[in-house]
Amino acid sequence: MGKISTFEQLYEECISKNKQIYEIAQANMAEEGEISIEEVRVFANKSLFAMKEAIQTGMASKELSMSEMCGQDCCRLQQRFKKQRAMFGSTFEKILEYALATSEENIRMGKIVACPTAGSCGILPAGLAAVSEDYNHSEREQINALITAGEIGRIISAKVSLAGAVAGCQAECGVASAMSAAAVCQLQGGNVSQVLNAAALALKNILGLTCDPVAGLVEVPCVKRNPFLAVHAITAVELALADIKSKIPFDEVVDAMEQTGALMSPTLKESSQAGLATTKTALEVQKRVFG
Repeated sequence: MGKISTFEQLYEECISKNKQIYEIAQANMAEEGEISIEEVRVFANKSLFAMKEAIQTGMASKELSMSEMCGQDCCRLQQRFKKQRAMFGSTFEKILEYALATSEENIRMGKIVACPTAGSCGILPAGLAAVSEDYNHSEREQINALITAGEIGRIISAKVSLAGAVAGCQAECGVASAMSAAAVCQLQGGNVSQVLNAAALALKNILGLTCDPVAGLVEVPCVKRNPFLAVHAITAVELALADIKSKIPFDEVVDAMEQTGALMSPTLKESSQAGLATTKTALEVQKRVFG
């Protein structure tokens, strides 16, 4: 089986062999790693467990980060939903809570799964866990979805470095949202075309997102970007399941992300030299944190 480096190749491979994305991906990973498909799935299950563990640990903690900028928003959200339910229902509540919980666990230096990066670690787990719980998806289905998401991230990373310092936050939270969209679409019974379109729609509609962290820390606006982009992914899924397609093919969307990242000013790519990082309040925070 040849190395798949584009989404067009992935689609053609799936259609010609009448297989789902995760089936192609796990077979390729097994062949490349010289292990069994079952071993690939065991590894994926360990990541799935770690994601859920980070959610639960984060949900139960009120510990602030070392900068004291973040760490208690998930608690505030849980308290709010106990008093008044969210307008979009329980799954929406869980997605917001789980994304915040995981991202806050990251800034406490807790154990998380970088998917694809630490700063975007709450987006995929939130959608995957919340939808699985509320729609009773089996562990096997969740592993299938996680492997699907991993294949989306792998192919994108073959063309563009998934780092804010290279292509801005579109390459971190944006790609995480595309991975989450693919995972949830797979969970909800989407076909290969729908899964790829969900991911393409999610990424296409977040192009240009800058990386401008306050005081150079992965906290503001990073933590709260996770719940925003987790919900963004679900929007893409709902559109894709209605057979609404990205007019721009997924591979070309990735090309556009690469070009956008190259054109983006270095001051907006993790250097904290512009954007939110140089607002009056942000500079005051930086002075307080670092003296």
